[in-house]
Order: sequence, then structure tokens, then C-alpha cells
Amino acid sequence: MSVGGVRRLWVALAVVATLPGLVACSGASYYWQSMTGHLALMHAARPLDDWLQAPETDAALKRRLELAQRIRAFAVSELKLPDNASYRRYADLGRSAVVWNVVAAPELSLKPREWCFPVAGCVPYRGFFSEAQANTEAQALQREGLEVSVYGVPAYSTLGWMNWAGGDPLLSTFIAQPEAELARLIFHELAHQLVYVTDDSSFNEAFATAVERQGGRLWLLRHGATAELQRDAATQDRRQALRALAQSTRERLKQIYADHAAGRADAQAARQAKAVVMTQMRRDYQQLRDAWLARGDLNAAALAGYDRWAQRANNASLASLATYEDQVPAFEALFTRSGGDWGRFYDAVRALAALPKAQRQQALGTTVKETKGG
Repeated sequence: MSVGGVRRLWVALAVVATLPGLVACSGASYYWQSMTGHLALMHAARPLDDWLQAPETDAALKRRLELAQRIRAFAVSELKLPDNASYRRYADLGRSAVVWNVVAAPELSLKPREWCFPVAGCVPYRGFFSEAQANTEAQALQREGLEVSVYGVPAYSTLGWMNWAGGDPLLSTFIAQPEAELARLIFHELAHQLVYVTDDSSFNEAFATAVERQGGRLWLLRHGATAELQRDAATQDRRQALRALAQSTRERLKQIYADHAAGRADAQAARQAKAVVMTQMRRDYQQLRDAWLARGDLNAAALAGYDRWAQRANNASLASLATYEDQVPAFEALFTRSGGDWGRFYDAVRALAALPKAQRQQALGTTVKETKGG
């Protein structure tokens, strides 16, 4: 390997260790673990043709890899996403998630703790290749009095920095997802390679989420069978209902925490008011759950993930959801203003990315108002 190649490797790994879903905590040992974990993932990845031609590859996996190839081609031809080495290889990791994220927030605040690193900037979570290490970190944060959320991540993006080494691979952690989910995940991660702003996770995640939703909708309209379209529509309805519940809960908590911060309520009163809000949220979720089951198109096992989220909901998990969701309507409005033209949309997003953070947020808010005619 050339000197330039060595330098490029270490720069890329510095980015890897600070990206969403793979954020190194302080200490050389964990930084090394982050690098070796990613290198192990890259080493496990093999070109798709190798998997497709190997007689030992399961027929169901071959069908999923072929589907992923079609989705990857669609991302380039229809969504104008990067045409590079990413998602043209596959790795079987033998575990349920590629990394586990840890999010932490104070007892009376929805502002998550951030960790800042070179190149990638500040992000509101830490990622671990080991679930046990993630839980150990969570316990340490809880001892500091913080509320914590730990969740598995099926994929993460290296922002294109590793394309020279084979790119981000397809992974066993997400390849079996339903067709629409697989398409959305690939579109989301490729969007991160297109636009990424240092120190603005809400902007980055909302942009990628808007791309995944618009792109996923287009994929299903072009390629989805009627049954797949119906299943996905029901899934999106449930998710929207849960997002609305989480947003209304956050708004009520924000007011409680603002009153406490301003001295209008002491800590005990704030805790009591918070408990009332969280109890009501879980009651509202139960009503949603009962309605979903009454429709008869799914069983209780299909809601296990939603059940866990509602049961464990706290400031950290609510803040994490906000990172991905709060600015999505602004990007969807921008896509509409761009006439549904992907190139124009990306140019507009790049223009926003070039602004200082405060101006960027103001412009996004203005976009929503103008699109709604406000």
C-alpha cells in the first residue's frame, strides 16, 4: 500500500469511529476496537457475484441479494444517488445489529448529550460493536443520573470515505427486511454520502429520512405488488401514529422542563408532571395498539418492537426520535418545491448545508410555511 493509501486508510477510519451508529468513546482502547470492528466487517464482505454463484448460498438469500441489486440500480437511475462501490458486496455478521447506539438525556431535559470528534463533529449518541459494551456504557451514564436508551442499528454509513476499499456492504442485519424497508434503508444510507453537515445530526438524518420516504414510495409505485403496497401503507400509518404520539408527548414535556428551568416549578413538581405525561402517553399507545389489533391484519407479536419502545420511553428515546423526525416535513416541502426533481432537490439541500446552522434552521422553517401557504 502506498503512503497515500495508508494516510487515506487512517483518515477513513477516523471518520468511521465518529459516524452515526459508530461513534468512538474516549480512550485509545475503544478507538482501536472501533477500527478493528469496522475492518472485520469489511473483511467479511464479498462481492455479490461471489455469493450469487456459490452453490452453498441459500436460495432465499440469493433472491434478496438480487432484489438489493435492483434497488441499488434504481437508486442511481431514478433517485440520482451516488453510483459507487457501496452496496455491491455482502457480509454475514451473525448478529442482530451491526452496532448498538447509546443515547442519554438529563432527567428534566429533552436535549441529548453530545460527543464531539474530529472530522465528523458532534453527534448525540455513541455506538458500539458489542451490545454488552453498549449496556456497560448505558449503566455508567445512568449512574450519572441520566436517562438512557440503547438500540440496535442495522446499518451505518461511512459517507463514501470507504468506497475506495469496497464501500459500505449489504449486511445480514437488514437484508431480510421487507422489500420496502430494504429499499428505504439503502436510499437513506446513500443519501448520507450525498450531503452530510458536520455538527448537525438533525439536518443529516431528516434529509436522509426524507429521501428514503420519497424514494421508497416511488420504488413501491414502480415495482411493488398490490399486497406489498397495502402492507406497507398499513405499516406507515402505524408509524405515523406513533410519531404523532411521540411529538405530542415531547411538546408537553418541553413545557414542563421549560417551567422548571425558568424557576416556575421546582424539581419535584416537574417530576410529578412528567410522570402524568408519560402515563398518559402509554395509555394513548395502548388505545392505538388495541385499534391496530382490532383491524385484524397483524398479531401481537408484530407489535413487540412498538411495545418495547412505549414501555421504555424516556427523555433519551424521545430525543433520539426527534433527531430523525422533526425536520423531515421541511425536507419533504423542499422536495415538493423542487417539483419532484431529485437534482434540483439535492442542489437546494446543498445550498442549505452551506449556511450557518441558525440560518439553515430558519430557512427550513420558512420552507414549510411557504409550501403550506402560511
